[in-house]
Amino acid sequence: MHKDQPIHHGSLEHLLPPSWKAQITAWLAEDTPSFDYAGFVVGEHPRTATLWGKSAGIIAGIPFFTEIFKQCGCEVEWHAKEGSYINRPKDGSGKTKVATVRGPARGLLLGERVGLNLLARCSGIATVSRDMLLSLRSAGYEGILAGTRKTTPGFRLVEKYGMLVGGADTHRMDLSSMIMLKDNHVWSRGSITDAVQAAKMVGGFALKVEVEVQNEEEADEAIAAGADIVMLDNFTGEGVKIAAKSLREKWKGKREFLIEVSGGLREDNVFDYANNDIDIISTSSIHQGTPHVDFSLKIDQDQIKDES
Repeated sequence: MHKDQPIHHGSLEHLLPPSWKAQITAWLAEDTPSFDYAGFVVGEHPRTATLWGKSAGIIAGIPFFTEIFKQCGCEVEWHAKEGSYINRPKDGSGKTKVATVRGPARGLLLGERVGLNLLARCSGIATVSRDMLLSLRSAGYEGILAGTRKTTPGFRLVEKYGMLVGGADTHRMDLSSMIMLKDNHVWSRGSITDAVQAAKMVGGFALKVEVEVQNEEEADEAIAAGADIVMLDNFTGEGVKIAAKSLREKWKGKREFLIEVSGGLREDNVFDYANNDIDIISTSSIHQGTPHVDFSLKIDQDQIKDES
């Protein structure tokens, strides 16, 4: 495990806000808004189920999965740690035992689909994040890999959590976390300078101001106005390298600022942009449309046979 990954420094569960368990209650209510007909069929006989990992990837989302089943009256015993990598076993079974879940049959089945959906999605984001980060490190990039705010409404906490498990930076969590002035803000205000000054007046010393720019001239205006971060948006790979180097040389000893590059970055082109004049590479490709890690939950049939 690489030390530049947040999970190395403590339990990411300790980041979660007091409201996170209420979100899980809402997810369960969405899935069972009235009668649990199938639950009536199975009743509340005590059962044991196994969580199987069926594809390779990083495990992420353990606190959420555990709480889902806790609210359904079940207990989860984990056989793998958050952030660990599971491989497809070589014994031909095609699956790895990840956890054991115990509780009433109805509770196991109430939590099954909600838990599997969450774990598959969160683990997929962590896996893609880790893969891209390690690829960038192998290429010599020393800066930050970050996600974006292009997350699923109502599911942002889980998706941002997955980024952290994978070692990526979450970027801003929401509109209140940092002041980002994009093209629409600048056009609506009238100029970059005026927009930055207005943002600084209300954001105070505690909030950084970032400005999205389309060329080096706009970056110069943003830096001169006091922007903390300039985002080179939709530049070419060569254009990023030229602009970043020029800005570093031009403003050396005059202003402190970070340079971010964003816009259409993916695993197949990110290396064209990666250079150490860039502080931050941000991309939604580590959390939008990422493949899921496949899991299944199966009740132990031998236990049922022993009872009959």
